[in-house]
Amino acid sequence: MPSLKDVKMKIVGVRKTKQITKAMNMVASAKLRGAQSRIERFRPYAEKFQAVLGDLAAKSDGSAHALLERRAECHVSVIILATSDRGLCGGFNAMLIAKALDAARTKTAEGKTVKFICVGKKGRDAIRKTGFEVLSSYADVMGSFDFSLASGIGKDVVSGYTHKAMDEVTLIYGKFVSVARQVPLVQTLLPVEAAAPATADSAADGTSAQGVSEEYTYEPEVTKLLAEILPRFVNVQIYRGLLDTSASENAARMSAMDNATRNCDEMVGALTLLFNKTRQTSITNELIDIVGGAEALK
Repeated sequence: MPSLKDVKMKIVGVRKTKQITKAMNMVASAKLRGAQSRIERFRPYAEKFQAVLGDLAAKSDGSAHALLERRAECHVSVIILATSDRGLCGGFNAMLIAKALDAARTKTAEGKTVKFICVGKKGRDAIRKTGFEVLSSYADVMGSFDFSLASGIGKDVVSGYTHKAMDEVTLIYGKFVSVARQVPLVQTLLPVEAAAPATADSAADGTSAQGVSEEYTYEPEVTKLLAEILPRFVNVQIYRGLLDTSASENAARMSAMDNATRNCDEMVGALTLLFNKTRQTSITNELIDIVGGAEALK
């Protein structure tokens, strides 16, 4: 049985750990409020942009712009993986990395060469260990980034796709649903997909399956519009993925630290019981020694 001193030192250590996890929970909570506000403001814009562009793409064929071209043979597939730079956020990063590796292995089995663009240190370090090529990586950026980061990545993939160095581009990120739920999402960025055809129900109310009116008239002509907004669309979707991942990271870390704090409380309770039990045993042994000594004197 451990000594009273050992148990007492263990209780002190666990209480100090609890102070750290509680402080980290408060920091993550404060960061989450800002990140959640950003994604909730930006998400409607990104979704509407995607819906309108999908409707616009449906009104043209693949030859209208290089980013709409769907290649008959896909040789190089690029995956943009967004993770966090730091750990201590439960299984959040592991979930995203597993999703990316599953997608990469599936594409490899189809005969495609898979390459990665990693945003976040955790994803970069994990992908480097697997043998897949990392075209570029962005570390120590998830704590503070703006639209220029997404624009830089978007410029690279648009250029690569236009010059046929890439045949498809996929974005994998953590979608923020709630504090308790973050979902790994796989989104095809390039080639840009047209809007789904309208169903009978959606045709009845004059909207497509994505909620975009089929009666839109575009000026100037569709080809000129596509040339202007398709690169912007890529940037917007990447930025949305980064914002979602940032909010999800802080939510996952807040939940993880909350669980760690509760575990510390439970451990302190168990150690306190052990301390009392050890002390009682020590007192009992001392009494037995005293009684035994008294008996010997008789």
